[in-house]
Amino acid sequence: MSIGIDGPDFIALQVRDLEAAAEFCEQHLGLRRTPASPPGAVVFDTKPCPLAVREPLPGTDLDAGRPGLGVALWFSTPDATALHDQLTAAGIRILTPVNDGPFGPFFSFEGPEGYVLTAHGA
Repeated sequence: MSIGIDGPDFIALQVRDLEAAAEFCEQHLGLRRTPASPPGAVVFDTKPCPLAVREPLPGTDLDAGRPGLGVALWFSTPDATALHDQLTAAGIRILTPVNDGPFGPFFSFEGPEGYVLTAHGA
């Protein structure tokens, strides 16, 4: 019998400025911090698994290239178009306009420290 995985259980973005990244997630994405986070991290109460921003792990060079190159981070939202408009009004860099996709309307934007984030709605 082989053992497998169930799926993502925790996602963390390594960042240079922890508090600025946490504020971005709270202010622009509406995320809420969990009551407790480990040292050097801010954990948010997201579903189906927690999302965190954290200080870089030893040996991580965040200046080596674009953060998250090759990783696609998709987040659900009740209204992708409204979120797009809200982020645009806040001056957040939009990377792709709202398009129709397999999960409904979606768009990509620049998150904390240049991470590419995609939001999709039903």
